[in-house]
Order: sequence, then structure tokens, then C-alpha cells
Amino acid sequence: MHTDRERCVRAVQSKDARFDGVFFTAVLTTGIYCRPSCPVVPPKPENMVFHPSAASCQRAGFRACKRCRPDTSPGSPAWNARADTVARAMRLIQDGVVDREGVPGLAARLGYSTRQIERQLLAELGAGPLALARAQRAQTARLLVETTAMPMADIAFAAGFSSIRTFNDTVREVFALAPGELRARATRAPAGVPQTPGVLTLRLPYRAPLNPDNLFGHLAATAVPGVEEWRDGAYRRTLALPYGHGIVALTPTPDHIACRLSLTDPRDLPIAISRCRWLLDLDADPAAVDDQLQTDPLLAPLVAKAPGRRVPRTVDAAEFAVRAVLGQQVSTAAARTHAARLVTAHGTPVDDPEGGLTHLFPTPRALAALDPETLALPRSRRTTLVTLVQALADGTLALGVDSDWAEARARLAQLPGFGPWTIEVIAMRGLGDPDAFLPTDLGIRRAAKDLGLPSTPAALTARAAAWRPWRAYAVQYLWATDSHPINHLPA
Repeated sequence: MHTDRERCVRAVQSKDARFDGVFFTAVLTTGIYCRPSCPVVPPKPENMVFHPSAASCQRAGFRACKRCRPDTSPGSPAWNARADTVARAMRLIQDGVVDREGVPGLAARLGYSTRQIERQLLAELGAGPLALARAQRAQTARLLVETTAMPMADIAFAAGFSSIRTFNDTVREVFALAPGELRARATRAPAGVPQTPGVLTLRLPYRAPLNPDNLFGHLAATAVPGVEEWRDGAYRRTLALPYGHGIVALTPTPDHIACRLSLTDPRDLPIAISRCRWLLDLDADPAAVDDQLQTDPLLAPLVAKAPGRRVPRTVDAAEFAVRAVLGQQVSTAAARTHAARLVTAHGTPVDDPEGGLTHLFPTPRALAALDPETLALPRSRRTTLVTLVQALADGTLALGVDSDWAEARARLAQLPGFGPWTIEVIAMRGLGDPDAFLPTDLGIRRAAKDLGLPSTPAALTARAAAWRPWRAYAVQYLWATDSHPINHLPA
């Protein structure tokens, strides 16, 4: 996108928020970089230079605009719509892998040398993995400086910096303000509003429109007791994180998602934010999705009626794979019951003073020790579940944000009891493939018949070729024709 100069100039001059996070505008005369929708008077076209990432702007010596705060833009939708090496690398960087394992760890996960990863990221994003991770650390630091009363030294290490000096230098370079000045400029909480120690309140931006009905409805209707709940208008759940655990409450509002995070270790903040954004599919480009789906005259009325549907995902692909197996050929209520029994028996207990959450979902390693005879499941499904958790525990099957979608499908198909429906629902909600499709799903076939679409799997798949690469979103629109609770925002 950033190489199409004419299109970028038009987006900046029209202040088109749809392109926020897709590219960044660096202004030669001021030395700052902005998001396309920056509210200031647009610079002259000859003074604009376009970059594919905030890290690229920072690497070129530009500072973040203090008006539009480009570092807080929604992420580029490209990284969630692709499964190539660069997209997988970006998802891992957003998940904090470079901070925890370094560039060699990133390269090892992707199966390339560090030199190859550096070259590919530099060619497409104008910055290498260290620069991209540094930009993310700067954003996390700014968030902590502006929204908490944490000491600056604690913020430096929580954001992933190796020293206070590096933290200070980076903040000054990126924002042209010292950390103390950033805090002084921030809007403080009104007097009398209680501040809970250890709890962060954040705003998660997204590209409008966003329809919360099926998104939060699905998460609430399928919530596993003890791990997830719907309380006071918010979806709440526990999070297993690299340095500790957390509890998050996510509330839909007209222009952002309100996020309330409680973490046992503040170093987990960037990873927790990344996983919440992934869970709610907040980096999607609804305009591109809906424009494509509206070309089908039978889908067009559904899209026009409730645009901006997202795909409800998960914070842990391995967890979702286990839950998908438990949900095979049973009702939503039965799947929740089976999952709750596993959580009670094998999950790690947590404290939740503000609600009713009690456990983290058990890890594959914890589930690998379970006795199949204790499972209230048909024998064939017990075999499927045990085989899955063993493959996840010993590493022969790896599911995550960095998964190659085609390879993951192939490996799942080799396990007993994994048919097309289970594989595709894991690809859609666990791995985030925007083109995953469920032609054998009963709800999809019923919706297709009611709309006049082909209802047999083969014929429906052929018709759905025109919806690519957004078939997972078409699934959401088709599911929404039913009165099932997953399609409605809870009261």
C-alpha cells in the first residue's frame, strides 16, 4: 500500500481512518510521522513520505505526532490475512517473542536463519525485527506512563527495556518528550474515581464498523465456567501468560473496546493486549471484507443489515483445539460442561476478587496426564482428545499465531477423529485463517437453504469461491440468520 503514492496522498487528504495502521505518513518539513486520519491540516504532497510501519518511520528519524498518536493505530490487517513468513513473524513479534527469545528465537520458530528473517522484514516493512520490537516496547511504555502511577524504573522493565537509560532514550527519540513529560501531559483520572492497584484500564481501537452481537455473543454463549464469564456488560476471562497470569474484562463501546486488565506481572502487558486484540479480531479491515461479500446478491442484504461482523477467536489455539474436540456432535451446553470438568480437575486455580473466575484453562502438558476413563465421552472421542493433547504436549503438533495454516490442517488431519468440520473451525477461530469455511456445519447448511444458496457441501463450497479470501466472515453472516444465543449480545 505505501508504495502506491497517489492512493496514499488521497487517503491523507481525505483523512480516511480506514488506512490507519496500514501505512504511516512521514512529513519531511516537520520530522514527524502521522496516521492517515491525523486531524491537522494535511501537508503538501511533495513533503509526504510513506512508510509501511511505525518502526520504519522511527528508523528513518521521524518522531510520533502528538495529536494523532500514530503508535496507537489499529494493527495492519495484512498480518492477520496472510500466512507467509513475514505475516507469521509480525504476529510473533506482537506476541513478544523477540523480547523473550531474541531474534534467534524468532527465526527458529519460523524455520529460517536470522539473516533471512532480517532481510524479509526489512524489504517489506522497512525495519528489522529488533526495530519492530523496539517500536512495540515504546508503545507499551507510553501506555504505562500515561495510564498508571507505576515508578518509571518499573515501567522500563515491564515494557521490555534492558535498562532505564535505554528506556529514557527511546521515549525521547520516539515521542520527543521525556517520560516525565509524557505523564504530565496525560489526562489523569477525575478526582474521587478509585484506582485499583495492579489494574490497568485501556482503550483498544479498531476500524469501524464493528458489530459486537455475534462477537461477544459467541464468546459469552460458549464460555467455560471458571475460565470465562459475562458480567456487568463485559466478557471476562483468565489468561495464561509467559511471566504469570491475568484476568481481562472486555466491554464493547461505540468507538473502542474498553479493556480492564489485572496482571500478576506487568511484563505481560504487551502480550496480553496482543492476545485480546487477536481474540476480538480488532485488526480486521471490515470495509474490505464487506465490500467483497456484498458482491453476492444473496449475502448483500445480510451485510447491509449488520455490517462489521468479526470472527470470534481465542487467546490460546491449543486450548481451542481441545474445546473443539469436546464440542464435536454435542450441544453448546454439553461442550461447556465437559470443558468445565477438565478445568476443575486439571486447571490452575486463580483468585478473582471482582468476579467468579476460578481457574486457568489446563495446559496440554497437564491434560496429557489425565485418565481417559474419567471422561464422560464416547470411547472414540476419548481417543481423539487423548491423542490431541499428547501431540500438543510433546510438540509434534504446534498450534499458535505463527502456524502455517496449510501445514497445521495437514497435521490435524493425521489425528484420529479429526474431520473437515473440526479442522476448519480450529483454523478459523484458533489459527485465525480468514478464509476457513464450514460447508458441513448444520447451521451453515440451514442458513444457506433459507437464503436460496446451495445447501450441499460441495455445491456451497463452489459458490463460496467468490467470497474468498473472506469465507470465515461469510460464516459469521450465515450463522447470524439463526436465533441461537451465539448471535446475540447478552443482556
